[in-house]
Amino acid sequence: MENRASPAVFVAAAITVAAASMLAAGPSGRTPAVGQNPSPGYRAPRAHDGHPDLNGIWQAVNTANWDIQDHPARPGPVTVLGASFSIPAGAGVVEGSDLPYQPWALEKKKQNADQWLTLDPEIKCYMPGVPRATYMPYPFQIVQSRDTILMAYEFASASRIVRMRKTGDAPIDSWMGWSRGRWDGDTLVVDVTGFNDRTWFDRAGNFHSDALHVVERYSRTGPDHLWYEAAIEDPKVFTRPWKLSMPLYRRTEKNAQLLEYKCVEFVEELMYGHLRKKDSK
Repeated sequence: MENRASPAVFVAAAITVAAASMLAAGPSGRTPAVGQNPSPGYRAPRAHDGHPDLNGIWQAVNTANWDIQDHPARPGPVTVLGASFSIPAGAGVVEGSDLPYQPWALEKKKQNADQWLTLDPEIKCYMPGVPRATYMPYPFQIVQSRDTILMAYEFASASRIVRMRKTGDAPIDSWMGWSRGRWDGDTLVVDVTGFNDRTWFDRAGNFHSDALHVVERYSRTGPDHLWYEAAIEDPKVFTRPWKLSMPLYRRTEKNAQLLEYKCVEFVEELMYGHLRKKDSK
C-alpha cells in the first residue's frame, strides 16, 4: 500500500500555510520585505567620515524591471522561446501599486507596452536611467568617499557620480541625470535632476518626461541589506508624486565584482541592420 496522505491532509496544510502568510503580512495583506527594518540595536559600520559605510556590490532581487506594479505571470513577446522568455509574476514596488498617470500619458504607456520590443531603451542598450538602474537584474557597486560617491552599474557599463558638496544645477540633460547627495542622519539622500526623456521605469512601458525629479534614499538596515526608496515627481506625466521602495542585497560571494556587460555589439543588427548595403546582382 502506498504511503500517501489523504486530500483532507493537504487541504488542512494549505489552510495552515495561508493563515500563517496572512498573519505575517499584517493588515496590508503584503508580507514585509526582508531588510525593510533594521535588526534590533543594529548600527551600521562607519566609513572614514563617520557616516554609514555603503561600500559594496548590491543587487535587487525582484521583478521590478519587468513591471514596477503588481503583475501576474504571462506569455512573453517572443512566443517561440516559450517559458524561457515568459514574464514572471511579481509584487509591485510602487507604494499603493498605483501610478497616477495623466489621461494622455496612460494611453502612451499602453502604446509603449504594446511596442516594447522596439521602443524600450533597454532593448537598444541605452543607459537605464534612475531609478531603473537600481533594480535591473544586474549588480551595481557603491564606492564611497567624503566628497563624492560613485555608483557603477554592470548593464551597459553605466555609472554616475553623487556630488556630496556641490549644489549647482545640471549643465545638460542626460540619461543618468545629475546627482547631488546629503546625509539625513544615517540615510544617504540623493537628489537627481537633469534627465532627458528617453529612459523608462521598466519593460511594461512606464515612462517619464524631461521634467523627472527623483529623490533617492539609501538606508543600511542590516549587515548585508540596504533599504532603497525613490520619490518620483514629474508634473508633465503624472498628476501627483509617487514612491517606490525595495530591499537591496549585498553580494557576499568570494571575490564578488562587477563583470563587463558592454551590450552595444549585441544590438547593432537590431538598430542598424537595415542600413546594410545590399549586394547588387
